[in-house]
Order: sequence, then C-alpha cells, then structure tokens
Amino acid sequence: QVRLVESGGGSVQAGGSLRLSCEVSGYTYNMYCVGWFRQAPGKEREGIATMDKFDTTMYVDSVKGRFTISRDSINTVHLQMNSLKPEDTAMYYCAAREGWPCRYDVDMDYWGKGTLVAISS
Repeated sequence: QVRLVESGGGSVQAGGSLRLSCEVSGYTYNMYCVGWFRQAPGKEREGIATMDKFDTTMYVDSVKGRFTISRDSINTVHLQMNSLKPEDTAMYYCAAREGWPCRYDVDMDYWGKGTLVAISS
C-alpha cells in the first residue's frame, strides 16, 4: 500500500509564494511518476505538474514559469509556487503512478487527501 500526505498549504496574498510538500510512504519500489493536481471550487480537478523517476518534468501551461516540481528523494516531493494568483486558489493533491506515461493528464494510482491553498487579491 502506498500513502501520500500533503502539507504546506495556507493563505497568502497575490504575488506571494508557497511550498507544498508530499511525503510518500509504503511500497514505492515500482513508483514511476509523481504529480500535483488541484481542484478549485466548482471546477473539475486538473493536473498541473508531474515528475518521473528520471526527473523529467511536465507542466500545464497555466503554471509554467511560476511553479516548480522537485524531490529530495523518492519519498519527498515538493511544489514551489511563486507569483501566486487568486485563480490558483484550490485544494492541491499529490498523486503517484506506477506505470508509464508520466503526464498530468493521465489517471494516477494513488492520491493524498489534499492541502488547501487560498490566494487573496
């Protein structure tokens, strides 16, 4: 079983920064891909960034140049969010996938419970 736990959410003003973290535990030997997703109130969940086991990253256009996915190890993944906008307000989820491909627009196998990010104008 794989468990993902997010942290680092909070409330900041527009233009500010936040760093989200995701601790991955359990049987991670086959883990190929980790990613960050978000769901804003009244909207569908969207993928925003992924990183595969070779550290190849992929970002949705709306966060390119502002958000950076990184990892300290196979078990700790971060999402650095800069130049935050009110439209970035959402619940942010960490997710993982055992197989290829590693893209933010494919289904993931494991999910965390989320951490809330609120950006005020």
